[in-house]
Amino acid sequence: MQNHNLGSWQSSLQTLVYILLFLILFGWLLKVGQGFLLPILVATIAMYILITLSHWLVKFPVLKSTPEWFRRILVLISFIVVMVQLISLVITTGQKILAKMPIYEANIEQVFLHVNAYLGWSNSPDWQIFREMLMSQINLQSLITSTLTSFSALTGMFFVIIVYALFLLNERDQFVKKLMIAFPDGKTEQTRLLIADINKKISEYLVVKTLINLILATICFVILWACGVEYALFWALIIGLFNYIPYVGSLFGVIFPVLMTLAQTGSLQLTILVTILLTVAQMFVGNFLEPRMIGKQINLSPFVVLLSLSLWSSLWGVAGAILAIPLTSIFVIVLEAFRSTRPFAILLMQNPKNYDQA
Repeated sequence: MQNHNLGSWQSSLQTLVYILLFLILFGWLLKVGQGFLLPILVATIAMYILITLSHWLVKFPVLKSTPEWFRRILVLISFIVVMVQLISLVITTGQKILAKMPIYEANIEQVFLHVNAYLGWSNSPDWQIFREMLMSQINLQSLITSTLTSFSALTGMFFVIIVYALFLLNERDQFVKKLMIAFPDGKTEQTRLLIADINKKISEYLVVKTLINLILATICFVILWACGVEYALFWALIIGLFNYIPYVGSLFGVIFPVLMTLAQTGSLQLTILVTILLTVAQMFVGNFLEPRMIGKQINLSPFVVLLSLSLWSSLWGVAGAILAIPLTSIFVIVLEAFRSTRPFAILLMQNPKNYDQA
């Protein structure tokens, strides 16, 4: 009996070692293959959104009788047009901000001088040293230039994503048929149901999350426009994009337009007002609107969400942070589908289900 327990313990330890080695190798492959895998994953996510939108178009009487392929092409063309316009807006606005950078730096310098005079720190040697060190570290022009370079690189990736998404849309309907031919042993139905579950949950999450972000971006655009902040549409889009990132995304979404409001106007009063209004908008969407619209579509523990955010952002940066929830959700859905791995899925859930243990 003792030998049996020892053998079982050794077998479990060996399995754990294999799993850790697999995870290390898998993480290394994800990091090395970022340039290859990231466009495929983004194209897959885009395919989910496009298919859901094409099904949603059936609700319109004009498009109700149109074939599925026509609605998909219509959605794909609309997606391409919108993305091209957004990329053009980001690059154009970035260039305008870069051109006005000397004015912004002068406004920030004036804010520092006013704060110094108000607090009586102007003649403090320590403050002068701190100010010189801080201003030497803040290089807004370099930051904007590097951001524009990154977006220019993303432009080339965008067209690769469109090509991938187009082929995935074309292959999607044939995938189940291929599955039945490749695995005629009865496991096809289980795999089909698993894929259908992934498609349903991820599609609903992404579409609803996108709608929520559009609502948030619209509210923030009205706030920024009413306060006279330059490039209000650009900053509203940045806020909506960062809101895909759980927890920290809303914080960064507010920080950037607030900092640029200070740089553009040099007014502490306006900056504080914009900060309060944008924070209220984020709290309304995050604490009231989003829980009611998303509901239980993504059943992940908050701690698991935080870990997945750290993991994927360390691997793929901002893109990984945006994809953290969909990728982790797919992983949990796959674990939940098999009895042997279901306990691990339950540990990752926020509200575990009751399963038949028989």
